[in-house]
Amino acid sequence: MSSSWPTRRLSDLVDNGEISYGIVQPGNETPGGVPIVRVKDVRNGVVDVSDPLRVAPEIAAQYSRTTLRGGELLVSIVGTVGEAAVAPSSMAGWNVARAIAVIRPTEVSSEWIRLCLQTQSVRNAFEAALNTTVQATLNLADLKRLQIPVPPRGERESIAEVLGALDDKIAANRQIARLADGLLSGMFARMSAAAPLGRLAEIAKVNVATTRPKSGGHLRYLDISSVSVGSYEMPAPMSWDEAPGRARRVVRDGDTVWSTVRPNRRSHALVLDESEELIGSTGLAVISPAAGRVAGVYESTRTDTFVQYLESVAEGSAYPAVRGERFLDAPIPRLAPEVWDDFESVALPIRRRVGAAMRENRALANARDELLPLLMSGRIRVRDAEKVVEEVV
Repeated sequence: MSSSWPTRRLSDLVDNGEISYGIVQPGNETPGGVPIVRVKDVRNGVVDVSDPLRVAPEIAAQYSRTTLRGGELLVSIVGTVGEAAVAPSSMAGWNVARAIAVIRPTEVSSEWIRLCLQTQSVRNAFEAALNTTVQATLNLADLKRLQIPVPPRGERESIAEVLGALDDKIAANRQIARLADGLLSGMFARMSAAAPLGRLAEIAKVNVATTRPKSGGHLRYLDISSVSVGSYEMPAPMSWDEAPGRARRVVRDGDTVWSTVRPNRRSHALVLDESEELIGSTGLAVISPAAGRVAGVYESTRTDTFVQYLESVAEGSAYPAVRGERFLDAPIPRLAPEVWDDFESVALPIRRRVGAAMRENRALANARDELLPLLMSGRIRVRDAEKVVEEVV
């Protein structure tokens, strides 16, 4: 942080000095109930609203203090601590889980505090305050004590505007991905509505290539936690000497990966990265499509019928998992070759465009993360940062 900026306790910057956490026991999923934000929904500065848990209205009503109006800062305080996002106005009426803190700033903007929470000095304060007896937990009292830099308003707004331009581009690319998902899933559903069912083995193989540690070499380890519903985080390179024993599955461009654990969570993604270093965990099923079936295989594995099959063959009660070979019998539409070809001719170029947008997002996020400490420390001026942003966006 710039040493010339004054700092204030976070509690001094929020409404009545209060920061609250949400619903302690949400109960079972309630169709049509009140959606709530969980830790898994807050990633990379945004809230994923695609798959919220819904709770009974009478339970949500007991936590009216954390009912969202829009504009609040949401911060994860259990598990993956320190993830933060500003709740958009469209989330008015939502609530949050126990592991999420709701902050309503009055003296500065929610976005300014979100940026501050990404700086190394605040991250260090997080780490020092964590209670890790069971799982990482940040107490509200420690969150309230965080020191937040408060430069003049004009300077805060200029920094937020520069970094916001990168975030806006990232958000636009994510919107492209969401629209593509909706378009292609609808197209596939209409195309296959009257089709009989076949087996995944008819158009794909599962776990066809494995590897062994290569001393002195490097890999990008894709584990279960890196895969969410329809997307994955490209892992950073690491040494094979540090790789876990589960790093065995070779993942290639065009493969679909599915978490074998808790299939009801639908953790799956289409991999569109040409990296020879990408190695998956044995906790992932790597589904390799037949020639000309990249988009078709991926779409087939997103259907409710496919997921319901995986849930039915999962073994174990506490930690249900699907054996890799069981994926081969998963039901998919049995379509004529020319129908598959027609779908692929439309869907694959769209998926490739989405893949390019996601790679661009990584570059944009890297630029943002590099500029943030430079701007917050005063080592780079706003107008110089603007030039960098203009080159990237």
